Amino acid sequence: MKNIYDKLHKASEDAAPVIKGDKVPGMHFKPLQHDEVQKVAMQALRKNRLYPLCNYENEIKDNFIFITCNMTIYDVDEPSHTIEIKGCSAMGKLDKFGSGNAMSYARKYAFLNALNLKTGMDNDDGVEPAPFARPKPVLVSTSEPTKSVKQMADDWIKQMESVASHSKSALYFEKNLTPIRTEYKSDLMSIATDAIEQMRVDAAYNKLKSQIQNRSPNGR
Repeated sequence: MKNIYDKLHKASEDAAPVIKGDKVPGMHFKPLQHDEVQKVAMQALRKNRLYPLCNYENEIKDNFIFITCNMTIYDVDEPSHTIEIKGCSAMGKLDKFGSGNAMSYARKYAFLNALNLKTGMDNDDGVEPAPFARPKPVLVSTSEPTKSVKQMADDWIKQMESVASHSKSALYFEKNLTPIRTEYKSDLMSIATDAIEQMRVDAAYNKLKSQIQNRSPNGR
């Protein structure tokens, strides 16, 4: 009888490549969807009489929830034999979907790590990886100090607060923000690369919009 490590090795060999989803507007890559990853992983694990169970740790921060998936893979023939995949983490917003989204994201990467699933990326299995190219020096203008993403987010939140203070409705708030978004386009693109700062900006926007709706007679 094969031991659990032999079974997991065979499951990794048996696993089909993961088919990525369709690219959606605003994304620069095709998403690696949780359901597709789980389907490929479970087919290979079940075929080799292995079964995964997950438990989750969560930590609530100021503007997001941080969830860690700890996966235990059991040998169905010898249930006392297990392999643990720990520390796969993800963040979610503080709303009714945030916890579920973060749990799915973390579990997806636990499956990817456990089976080294093929995702269609070049050298995704680590065989003969291309060497990293030496980065070219970047010339930074000294005319103005470079702002951090956090500073960009702070500045944008102040702008939203200023606009919100003289917007009589949520509709006018959004209308008044439109030209300012164009002015801050570069900063907003930089903020979007930082998940924590983007969630902080989103939370501030939703809070301001809610405050405007609460003080507006018609709630708009």
